[in-house]
Amino acid sequence: MSDTSQTMPAASKVPEVREMEIGDIGYALAAGWRDFRRKPMMGLFFSLIYVSGGWLMYVLFFVTEQIWLSLPITVGFPLIAPFLAVGLYEVSHRLEQGDTDFRRNDIFGVVWRQRLRQLPLMSWVIIVYFLFWSFFAHMLFAMFMGPSVLMNVSSSYAYLLQPEGLLMLLVGTAFGAGFAFVLFCLTAISLPLLLDKELDFVTAMLTSVAVIKRNPKVMIAWGCIIAGLTFLAMLPALLGLFLALPVLGHASWHIYRRALQHD
Repeated sequence: MSDTSQTMPAASKVPEVREMEIGDIGYALAAGWRDFRRKPMMGLFFSLIYVSGGWLMYVLFFVTEQIWLSLPITVGFPLIAPFLAVGLYEVSHRLEQGDTDFRRNDIFGVVWRQRLRQLPLMSWVIIVYFLFWSFFAHMLFAMFMGPSVLMNVSSSYAYLLQPEGLLMLLVGTAFGAGFAFVLFCLTAISLPLLLDKELDFVTAMLTSVAVIKRNPKVMIAWGCIIAGLTFLAMLPALLGLFLALPVLGHASWHIYRRALQHD
């Protein structure tokens, strides 16, 4: 169960991986939508933090005339969403247990206490991964476009229409998809698992990978749905994330519950 006291619980047994069906995705999305409707302000609050961070980064890019950075950041920005959805996992956890009287501070308290557990280590994995992707995108840009172009890009994406730019987008998309898939394998189940059970983050990541290996079609389909909905939600100035992020965050909790055998 979630950490709700100052006393650290005993180590949990690693749950067994279950056989999943495509129908589990529909169930999870419906349950995620239901949880969002029951506690909409919680979802909107966590979405506001995420969207505000995105707006701030884009403003910084324009002020510093580094507009080219918006492309790799747009691709990499969703990579940190799973960690920011931890509060949504706790909301779904409580609703699942029939607790509907909790307040925002109760959720904040649970999230704050995670600093004493394994989630901070998992967050560093995600952050380092995001920074590595940003570095790789910078290197890819310089490799295809040249340092002179890199220094002169300010407010136009016209350079992407050049043959080098189109090739860069093709290669970058392929590598980006690979980066995203590896991180998805490591975090699809591990974050809600760390919130729910007392396990180390390495075991949680290995369990997440085991779920992907046991249910590749279902989990890859789930990953594509997350990527597709997130991309569409980001198009209108990130505004769609106010709906997509909480629904997907709640749904991720229910995917976790369907993926593992719970006592």
